[in-house]
Amino acid sequence: MDEHRREATHRLTTSGLHQGSQQVLRESGSVSEGEEESAGTNPVTHEGDLQAHHIAIQRNSRYYRSIRLPNRGKRKTSRDSIHMGHSTGALKNNEPIKEPLNVLPHTGSPSPANSDPTTLDELWIQRDPAAAEETPAAGTAGAPPAHPMTADSWRNLIEHIGLLYQEYRDKSTREEIETRRLQDSQTDPEEISPSEETPSEAESTSTIENKAPPQINLLRNSNSRFNLWQDLPEVQSSGVLSILQPDEIKLQEAMFELVTSEASYYKSLNLLVSHFMENERLKKILHQSEAHILFSNVLDVMAVSERFLLDLEQRVEENIVISDVCDIVYQHTVSHFSVYITYVSNQTYQERAYKQLLQDKPAFREVISQLELDPKCKGLSFSSFLILPFQRITRLKLLVQNILKKVEEKSDRESTALDAHKELETVVKACNEGVRKMSRTEQMISIQKKLEFKIKSVPIISHSRWLLKQGELQQMNGPKTSRTLRTKKLFREIYLFLFNDLLVICRQIPGDKYQVFDSAPRGLLRVEELEDQGQSLANVFILRLLENADDREASYMLKASSQSEMKRWMISLAPNRRTKFVSFTSRLVDCPQIQCVHPYVAQQPDELSLELADVLNILDKTDDGWIFGERLHDQERGWFPSSMGEEILNPKIRAQNLKECFRVHKSDDSQRRKLGSRNRQ
Repeated sequence: MDEHRREATHRLTTSGLHQGSQQVLRESGSVSEGEEESAGTNPVTHEGDLQAHHIAIQRNSRYYRSIRLPNRGKRKTSRDSIHMGHSTGALKNNEPIKEPLNVLPHTGSPSPANSDPTTLDELWIQRDPAAAEETPAAGTAGAPPAHPMTADSWRNLIEHIGLLYQEYRDKSTREEIETRRLQDSQTDPEEISPSEETPSEAESTSTIENKAPPQINLLRNSNSRFNLWQDLPEVQSSGVLSILQPDEIKLQEAMFELVTSEASYYKSLNLLVSHFMENERLKKILHQSEAHILFSNVLDVMAVSERFLLDLEQRVEENIVISDVCDIVYQHTVSHFSVYITYVSNQTYQERAYKQLLQDKPAFREVISQLELDPKCKGLSFSSFLILPFQRITRLKLLVQNILKKVEEKSDRESTALDAHKELETVVKACNEGVRKMSRTEQMISIQKKLEFKIKSVPIISHSRWLLKQGELQQMNGPKTSRTLRTKKLFREIYLFLFNDLLVICRQIPGDKYQVFDSAPRGLLRVEELEDQGQSLANVFILRLLENADDREASYMLKASSQSEMKRWMISLAPNRRTKFVSFTSRLVDCPQIQCVHPYVAQQPDELSLELADVLNILDKTDDGWIFGERLHDQERGWFPSSMGEEILNPKIRAQNLKECFRVHKSDDSQRRKLGSRNRQ
């Protein structure tokens, strides 16, 4: 079978594909007859089974002559060269961007009256088809083959993407939910795809089209003539769909989604800058310092996105069968994506400044409301544009994960995807840590002011300390034999502050103060659940301090307000304790799983914020509607309401999810085992 496929591939690529691609390019004016003949005399080989003839994409723009051509060789170097240095003009981590990297110079701030800021005219290079006659056809014997996509076709595709990034993200995640629902309902193992379908994937070939689950075409809308990679006219006319394996088509869709979603993201960023930030009325209302806090370094972020998108654009233009995109992701993550850390770390101050401006400046509130009503914003709020960078860097990591699940195991593309994912994960963690650090410092200062020590004072504020959980519990008074007493005399209120390394036990006193009467290192805490012994002792557990503030062992019998509250305290106090479904020292092969169908924002430090389509292992759950879970794509753990998700019932889907999770994180699995419980909170 493979021998017949190779023969068919050879015949197609030496005749039909060549003729088809030449015909398309002749009609578009991108290649002359002389160049067609020259290109046809240079057969070359590509990495995959597909072969063709290279036809260079000719450009004659000012930017292409001055910037793109001199730097072409630099972009083709391997990702390993990043550690040896970068080109002189490259952006580097911790180095501010002096001015945006505009492809064409701005002639002034766009205004709704004379321009449309949602178009990408300033981004995409102006190509002159007539320039093809001035440059000899590229390609010599032994050069890599390609099915190039004409520059005009690619620009046309990007400009007709009608979705803003917020719309794309919502459609993508909701389709992912529907796809998983359909897969979960399948009981025949043969009907379950070997890898998880994603929003950008449609039916791979005509032979399996009827068997595949119905897909929502992500880019299909009233403003777009194109849908997916396989819907591109160049792809359909080339005949590659009859040659590529279904798994390779899925991989192409995954890489294509990364590129087109970056274009949608840039479009939304451009709207944030041109429609909001550069609005003259808003400039007059905001003080320079207020504008700086509100918009932070968004110009740097947009410049980085622009440069990233241009490199992705060039890769797609080189060949309609995309060779790889993760190498480009890797290079830009290492070299440029530190601007995301700066922007996201300021999120706490940004949100506070925005709320304060809405409250203190009616003129600001009025202008923002009017700008939000503009049709360009498509009903989206100003705040949804401000959080774009954080959403994008997180989503980009998931898109690389999706590619990683589809590349061949132990291949160069898998190695590249793993490297890109590792670097993106570093950036995302730094972003999260930046946000937490800002809020934690203020929180620790506030707690320190409220505490009065009845015992030896313990310094609360520390750079390595943060709050895990706080709240009120009922402490049992007297010996255990006093259980016949009425509930109101049996227990008294105490208040706990649990930090990542310390427990402080207090009683609330007038003036919103807390008097500390005991404390212990978190590592010297043990918990024990009591069996239900009646209503008065329901939700009761024993807390043991192996060494308290007086250097002796102490025990407290504590009662929580509900079963979920009791379990949340027990898991927070003793994180290495075995849960209902899984031990922290070993994973079960078939752990219960749930996918998020409603977003959730954490209300307490021990809770976990959820995004649509998140998949989590269920580690524990309570009868009153709370789940303690671990998110698969980043191993973050926390509590959330069970109503936020739907349990995945199909064991084969659960096994596939775990397999993909282990593959994505296999490069840092050993490190996670060494870190142990420190990464679990």
